[in-house]
Amino acid sequence: MTLSYSTDIVIFGGGLAGLWLHKRLRLAGYHVILIETAQLGGGQTLASQGIIHGGLKYALGGNLTKAATTIANMPARWHRCLAGDDAMDLRRVKVLSEHYFMWSAPSLRSKIKTFLGSKSLQGRIVAVSREQRPAFFDPATGKGQLYQLPDFVIDSTSLITELVRDQEHSLFHTTADRINFIQAADQSIQGVAIRLADSSLMINCQKCIFSAGEGNADLMNRTGIEAIAMQRRPLHMVMLKHPALPPLYVHCISHDLSLTPILTITTHYDANGQTVWYLGGELAESGVGKTMDQQIAAARQQLLLFFPWLELDKANWSSFHIDRAEARMINRQRPDDAVFIEQNNAVVVFPTKFTLIPSLADKLLDQLRNSTLTKTELQAVCGLRQHLPLPPTGRTRWEHWPDQDRSCSNL
Repeated sequence: MTLSYSTDIVIFGGGLAGLWLHKRLRLAGYHVILIETAQLGGGQTLASQGIIHGGLKYALGGNLTKAATTIANMPARWHRCLAGDDAMDLRRVKVLSEHYFMWSAPSLRSKIKTFLGSKSLQGRIVAVSREQRPAFFDPATGKGQLYQLPDFVIDSTSLITELVRDQEHSLFHTTADRINFIQAADQSIQGVAIRLADSSLMINCQKCIFSAGEGNADLMNRTGIEAIAMQRRPLHMVMLKHPALPPLYVHCISHDLSLTPILTITTHYDANGQTVWYLGGELAESGVGKTMDQQIAAARQQLLLFFPWLELDKANWSSFHIDRAEARMINRQRPDDAVFIEQNNAVVVFPTKFTLIPSLADKLLDQLRNSTLTKTELQAVCGLRQHLPLPPTGRTRWEHWPDQDRSCSNL
């Protein structure tokens, strides 16, 4: 027996991009359902550092690159959402830090690079005097320079919670092996077939949006979509716990010529409320081939280089690998902007960066308004819940740290 349902749009992937698009399109009057095959936010979203940044790290060479220009206005856009002054009302989302900082290593080259970066974004970067520095920097010898950025940090878990709020009735879970696509001769997608234990579901739709991160590769293979290819940017992230760690949100700029901060630090809290520092930046990119102990040793070395007064002897450490899925670029360069490509009635999206998702939604909504897609009068999916459950919500790595195979290393 085949059960038939209809909707305007089906979104695959319940990370931040999928959930944002799902809610934004529904607010615009489209009938939309979202299908997640694992956990909501359980991939790249909850492994992110939650930084809403304005492109400083793309301008550290002294020039406003395309990436820096594209992203420069995004903090203001997010602030409007957080204030409730945008279609996406995020007033319930928790902000972990209203400010982000940049700290230079005690070297002339690093100071020059940091200065050039700040001048190229003049008016948005503020040098912090010694008297105004957070107390954590008091032991510094004065050889480094601290800048305050327009960036800020949000709690990813609370963001996922807010995007799910009041949208549960159109979020569904199934496994990837149960999904098939019904396609016409021109490969346009007419519907999604989902195999059940004793029957099957047919969900007719006008458009499919693939926002499943790494999962897009499998979906594109199944549908024959060829307009866009994917690349993975592997990262090796580090976490450390220590009872004496203060809240810290800072990019650390080294003496080399890389345009990526050597360390990007955000502060979070585990299930017991203990402080966790989460370390990304160039450390995460260059540490992909290292073992856990090697990566932790590198992280410890860098922390003590920038903050030699830290006491880390009793810190607990852990690390994990995560791949960032992006649209494939020439020479595997990092994309400058969010990317979406449409082929027939399928759209593949890669937000590229956490910060750019509102822009991605704006552009996609504009394209839909100019397309042949029509808003239906009746949403005939109200019976889906009896067949497909609500997807579970993922947890951050620091929340379920004790569940990892190697929970910590004491160095």
